[in-house]
Amino acid sequence: MKKILAFGASSSRNSINKQLATYTASLFQDPTIVVLDLNDYEMPIYSVDKEKENGIPQLAIDFYNKITNTDLLVVSMAEHNGGYSSAFKNILDWTSRYNNAVFQEKPMLLMATSPGARGGSSVLDIAKNRFPRNGANVVATFSLPSFNDNFDKEKGISNEELKSQLLAIVSSIVI
Repeated sequence: MKKILAFGASSSRNSINKQLATYTASLFQDPTIVVLDLNDYEMPIYSVDKEKENGIPQLAIDFYNKITNTDLLVVSMAEHNGGYSSAFKNILDWTSRYNNAVFQEKPMLLMATSPGARGGSSVLDIAKNRFPRNGANVVATFSLPSFNDNFDKEKGISNEELKSQLLAIVSSIVI
């Protein structure tokens, strides 16, 4: 059985990106799914001074180890002012100090959603271009626009065209 690590790159308790990542992970056949909550990895804001004084926080190492023990990453990026959420960026910064290859060449389905019509496309583009420098093997991307109109908490993606697109992506990924 394959292990999927899913998370929304947001610290919101009601993260729409976490909902999308969790739903998408469930579309794979017979996976073991581990869903991360970024709030479990809250650390001081990264600085070289803090690293010099206190070393790398154990939570950064724990985050890295969660990735080590998985076969596929399903990550949905929250877009804050066109970029990463500060909660995710801080985790990435600390973890990259432990090992720059944060994502360890694991296959990654990289996604984004937002309440708006662009579906987090700005942060998705940034992550798609940046993550390979941190060891990401981005095998596919998906953007869900207008989350509140196209996603139902009980049924998942309600827009049939978008659902078909995501199902085609999921079926193309071999883990």
